[in-house]
Amino acid sequence: MRAGLVGLDFGKGDFAASLDELFLLAKSAGAEPVMTITGRRASPDAALFVGSGKAQEVADAVADLQLELVIFNHALSPAQQRNLERVLKVRVLDRTSLILDIFAQRAKSHVGKVQVELAQLQHLATRLIRGWTHLERQKGGIGLRGPGETQLETDRRLLGERVKALRAVLAKLRKQHATQRRARGRNDTFSVSLVGYTNAGKSTIFNAVAKAGVYAANQLFATLDTTSRRVYLGDAGHAVVSDTVGFIRELPHQLVEAFRATLEETIHADLLLHVVDAASPVRMEQIEQVNLVLKEIGADHVPQILVWNKIDAAGLEPAIEHDEYGNIQRVFVSAKSGAGLDLLREAVAASLKAAMEARGRSQSLPVDSEDVRA
Repeated sequence: MRAGLVGLDFGKGDFAASLDELFLLAKSAGAEPVMTITGRRASPDAALFVGSGKAQEVADAVADLQLELVIFNHALSPAQQRNLERVLKVRVLDRTSLILDIFAQRAKSHVGKVQVELAQLQHLATRLIRGWTHLERQKGGIGLRGPGETQLETDRRLLGERVKALRAVLAKLRKQHATQRRARGRNDTFSVSLVGYTNAGKSTIFNAVAKAGVYAANQLFATLDTTSRRVYLGDAGHAVVSDTVGFIRELPHQLVEAFRATLEETIHADLLLHVVDAASPVRMEQIEQVNLVLKEIGADHVPQILVWNKIDAAGLEPAIEHDEYGNIQRVFVSAKSGAGLDLLREAVAASLKAAMEARGRSQSLPVDSEDVRA
């Protein structure tokens, strides 16, 4: 599907990187981006987001290049989306809808599919009016004597019922996951979650460390479903390592909310391996974006080790860096070549030993007599 990309620069420093990301997102969704139109504004236009002049420029490009789709690198309001489709005469997608579409394509497990459908329906609820121009009362007649709802009201009610049903399914799945985590907790199993920006190399590292066969590709959101493997770390014992969905700037709130069942593996981990693309020029901004999502889901309290991946592309050497207190802060690796992966296993093993020692100390602490009486 031939697509045009549109992005506005509102004066943020990461505009170019954000546009590159939109191109990759469009390709990941199956579109063929053939042109990009950019502009600068102080703030979005209320009616058309880009303003009437820029909208006409996009409309001319649509006609000249025979585009079938226009994708905006921003979240559009339902009114802006309708107005743009009227002017451009083709389908318009915003960044949120694009990411939701990719998630819908990639979800494989039952829980993944339920989470994606819930996020899509919550997004659709604000845009239902787009599909309906016949808002007159439903006509009477045999089999059609309804409660006098408009088609839009009927759809909203059905959508609301489906959202309620999906939330009930997810609540049940979250309980099952909580039971599994409690069982691991009783066995004193150390849990490690891989987190990071999408396409940073989490799945490649996971496959190398856990000897798993998880799908890994050079594309955004290759992994949606959490996969866990038990890993032996020598005299440190065993740990359960989990690969999780990648994060991205402006990750739709509906997705974060809907994917709590998947992301809770991260919240309850003993250690986060925060995988960073060391070769990316915007790696610091990506680290910040990941930390923002971790805070939103309540996982900002979990200890982190930064794993700087793709060091071969960045011209760096394998190494472990410690902070001033002697704690492991960063590990430099290349999941592709295998360089530094032994250091990463050492770092995880050291964290496991430290955690086990801390648990042992807390269990052997003398109980205060006043606490016993209480």
